[in-house]
Amino acid sequence: MASSTLTAHDQEKKIAQTVQVWKEAGTHVAYTPELDTSGCGKTVSRAKSRLREAVALFMEEAERMGTLSDILEEAGFERQGSSYKPRRILKREKMQLTLPAA
Repeated sequence: MASSTLTAHDQEKKIAQTVQVWKEAGTHVAYTPELDTSGCGKTVSRAKSRLREAVALFMEEAERMGTLSDILEEAGFERQGSSYKPRRILKREKMQLTLPAA
């Protein structure tokens, strides 16, 4: 799984978010946990491109409805000028749990 930053532009507003990419049944999936949005494609590049399209469409519709700022704040983003920055992650780790016997 790769992680990078994707910046989507909605007119003059910008949003930076985490992108996780993995392969599922022969298809690449690009996912942004901050907005719970994904895109998929035959290549990593195509999956990220489709994710960018999905985020842009989401932002355009939310802006049209007048709810974009509220949605982004609820998702943990902070507005800094014309950009929205995700909350600062203090620690990222994997945790292993034992599943109950079936």
